[in-house]
Amino acid sequence: MKKTIFLSLMLTIAALGTQAQKFKGLDKSPRDIAYYPDGFAHNRKDGESASVKVSYSRPFLNGREMFGKKEPYGKVWRAGADESTEIKFYKDATFGGKKVKAGTYSLFAIPGEKEWTVILSSDVDYWGAFKYKEANDVARVTVPVSPKPAAPIENFSIVFTGDTPQKAVMALGWETTIVEVPITF
Repeated sequence: MKKTIFLSLMLTIAALGTQAQKFKGLDKSPRDIAYYPDGFAHNRKDGESASVKVSYSRPFLNGREMFGKKEPYGKVWRAGADESTEIKFYKDATFGGKKVKAGTYSLFAIPGEKEWTVILSSDVDYWGAFKYKEANDVARVTVPVSPKPAAPIENFSIVFTGDTPQKAVMALGWETTIVEVPITF
């Protein structure tokens, strides 16, 4: 009886170990989410809800030169890594001066040395920018590159800042480059 229980227990442990082997490891570029107002994962008790959410991958710099080298100037970039970055507006907004309806879009950028074009596309749910089609752009805005940060930004980052629920700034930063897009709701 004890041998049967022991054997059964060992087979169960072996089976669990085998199942665990099927789970893949962590991605090299972890996924993250940025909300505005910051800290929204769900509606708050006071009834206020998020205005915008960005879901994106955060590649590491790892000593590489990115903009102008690995990510060439003048070419469409997925604004992150892996799957295209998605931005969801929970309400109608003005994105860098362009009216945008509530909905989910892919976020792309065309980096430049002095300015970037930041793009919202109706194409969603695909890998990278390999199938990007300009015809599906919903909005294109040109924004200047901000002064260099005090220290290089190791992981590509997106953050929202703002003083009121109606006005935000979406900052994209990596390496020694930051660009900002104003958004109103």
